[in-house]
Amino acid sequence: MASAGLYRRVLPSPPAIDFASPEGKKIFSEALRQGTMEGFFKLISYYQTQSEPAYCGLATLTVVLNALSIDPGRKWKGPWRWFDDSMLDCCEPLEKIKVQGITFGKVACLARCNGAKVEPFRWNESTVHDFRNRVISCCTSEDRHVIVSYYRKTFNQTGEGHFSPLGGYHAERDMVLILDVTRYKYPPHWVPLTLLWNAMNTIDPSTGLHRGYMVLSRLNRAPSILYTVSCRHEGWSIVAKFLTEDVPLLLKSEDLKDIQEVLSVVFKSPPSELRNFITWVAEVRRQEDGNLTLSEEERGRLAIKADLLEQIRTTALFKHVTRWLDSEKSCCNNIANLRDKDMLPALAAGVCCQGADLLTGCRSSGGKCCSQIDVKHLNVDSENPVTLVSGTVTNGSSSEQGVDVLVPSCQKPNRLCLSNEGHCIGMHPSTADVLTVLLLALPLRTWSGIKEEKLREEVTSLLTTEDLPPLLQEEVLFLREQLHFLMTDIGGPSH
Repeated sequence: MASAGLYRRVLPSPPAIDFASPEGKKIFSEALRQGTMEGFFKLISYYQTQSEPAYCGLATLTVVLNALSIDPGRKWKGPWRWFDDSMLDCCEPLEKIKVQGITFGKVACLARCNGAKVEPFRWNESTVHDFRNRVISCCTSEDRHVIVSYYRKTFNQTGEGHFSPLGGYHAERDMVLILDVTRYKYPPHWVPLTLLWNAMNTIDPSTGLHRGYMVLSRLNRAPSILYTVSCRHEGWSIVAKFLTEDVPLLLKSEDLKDIQEVLSVVFKSPPSELRNFITWVAEVRRQEDGNLTLSEEERGRLAIKADLLEQIRTTALFKHVTRWLDSEKSCCNNIANLRDKDMLPALAAGVCCQGADLLTGCRSSGGKCCSQIDVKHLNVDSENPVTLVSGTVTNGSSSEQGVDVLVPSCQKPNRLCLSNEGHCIGMHPSTADVLTVLLLALPLRTWSGIKEEKLREEVTSLLTTEDLPPLLQEEVLFLREQLHFLMTDIGGPSH
C-alpha cells in the first residue's frame, strides 16, 4: 500500500519563532518601525515554494532575481519573461540538481550569469560582526538582498544543508527572518543571528568547504554578452583544475622561447572538454510564420555582439592564437580537431537543440535532433547585417519546434572574418575567439612561472585587461569572476 506521505513539520521553537505566530508578528511590527524590513516587501511579492525537494538554491535565487527586477532576457511561458527555477541550468544540469542539490559556489555563479552582482562570503571569509552589518545594510534597502547557506540541524530542524533568503532583521533581539523556500515543510521564521552564524560554520560534504552567505544586487549591464563559463558537462572540474593548477606548473617546468611555445603548453594536450568550457551565448527565438524581421532589441543586442567580436579579433593575442592554430605546433591535438565545428551550420545545429530546450521549458535534449538547417543573410546592405540560422528540432516522432539562431554577420571581411577558400564564413564565435577569451580570463598569476623574464613580460602585456576596450574588459572580468566562484567549490586557486 502506498505511503500517505508527510504534511509539513512542526517548527522547533525555540530556537525559531514562527513568523505568523503572535510573537512573530510582534517582532515584525517592531522591526518594521525600526526600518529594518525594507527589503521584505519586494521579497514577499515574489516568494515561492521550491518545486523540487533539492531545489532550495534555485528557488531562493529565483525569488531574489525577481525581487531585484532583473529581466532574464528569455521567455518563461507564453510571451512572459520571468525567472523560474526550471530556467536556472546554465551552471549545472537540472537533473543532477534534483538528485544532489547545488553548491554555494554554483549558486553564486548562477546569480552572476543571470544578471546579479554577487558578493559571496564563506563563514571563514567573514566575521559575525561583518555579517550583521551586511544584513542590516540589506534589510534597510530594497535593492540588496542576502542569501544564506546553512545547516538545518543547528535549529533542531530536519534536513541538512539549505538555502533561503533573509527577509528582515530585528535589532534589539538580534534576530533575522528566514523566508524558508520549503514552505511545504516549515513556515518563514525568526532565528537569532548568532545561531544562524553558527549554522553557517559547518562544512558542505560535497565540497569540503564552509557554508556562508552572499549579498545580491542588480548589475547595470547584461552579465554576459557573448560568452559564459559552462560547468554543465561532467569534465568541467578537470578543465578548471588543468587551467588553474596544471598549466602554471607546466609553464614553470618548460624552457619556453616565444608565445607560440607558451600556447602549445596550454593547448597541446588539454582535457577533452576544454573547447566546451567557455560557450557561446547565442540569440535564440521561436520561428513565427516565416517572419524574418528583427526587433529593435534583437538588432541592438546583435550589434553589441558584433562589436565585441571585433574587439576580440583586433587584439594582439588573437593574432597569436590564430597563428598557433594554423601552425604545425597545433597539429593532431584536441583543439585542432575541433576546428571543423567552427562551420556555422554544424555549430548552429547544437545551438538550435539547446534553444528548443530553453524555449519549451524542457532542459533535456535526449531524443532531440536538429534538421533542415537553413542559413539566410538579412540586412546585408545595412550597417549591421545579420545571419539567421533556422532549424527544426524534432522530439521523438510527434513534436517539432522551429528555432532561429541570430548571428552577427561579417561587416569587414579583410579584418574580421575567418575565411574558407577566400569566402567569408561569418562572424560567429570560432575556436580562435573562444581560446583568446579563455586565455584573457585566466588569472594573471597563471603566467608568473615563465622562466624567461622578457617572455613573461610579453605574455603579461598580451593578457592584461587594463588596456582592453571597456566592452571586452567587462566580458573578461565577468568570466574571471565565474571561474573564481567555480574554483572555490573545488578548493583550487582562484586568483
